[in-house]
Amino acid sequence: MRGNALEAASYASQVAPADTFVHLVGVSHPAPWKEEQFKQVDLGSVRASVAAAKEGSVHHIIYLSVAQPAPVMRSYVAIRAECEALISATGIPATFVRPWYVLGPGHRWPYLLIPFYAMAERFPGVRDTARRLGLVTLRQMIATLVWAAENPPETIRILDVEAIRRGGSAQAGPSASYAARTTGAP
Repeated sequence: MRGNALEAASYASQVAPADTFVHLVGVSHPAPWKEEQFKQVDLGSVRASVAAAKEGSVHHIIYLSVAQPAPVMRSYVAIRAECEALISATGIPATFVRPWYVLGPGHRWPYLLIPFYAMAERFPGVRDTARRLGLVTLRQMIATLVWAAENPPETIRILDVEAIRRGGSAQAGPSASYAARTTGAP
């Protein structure tokens, strides 16, 4: 559909009827000095999307967020968390896809970090952080988005790096934390 991502009125009429609204809008190449852009583009587009989704009676929102918490990129992570809160407040079931860094065309230099991630995952003190802020591939992201669209949740679902690596599916069995975030179970 065509429209201005920051103005719901420019595309809201094109949203309905739809089961799933996929939000992929955000500042390209996030960096700490882009905080104002995050507020204008990332937060602004979610505000518009929420309005359009509510007007269009959407049944499921998929939001491409970011891994949380994170020791770097604090303003980016904070804005993405605020966006998730806005979506959650709608009462519309939602899937928050939380990668840290997606490997793919134009984004290959982090392949050099793979050995460091492998080492970090072996040390208990940094294991959880290394896994939460792990690298995922573009293929894994696409599979996750497709799976999320085909399998809408009843409430809020968070697909973290481990879930993205599985393509979103629970084939390998969700981790306890994933299940708790999905179902509200302790």
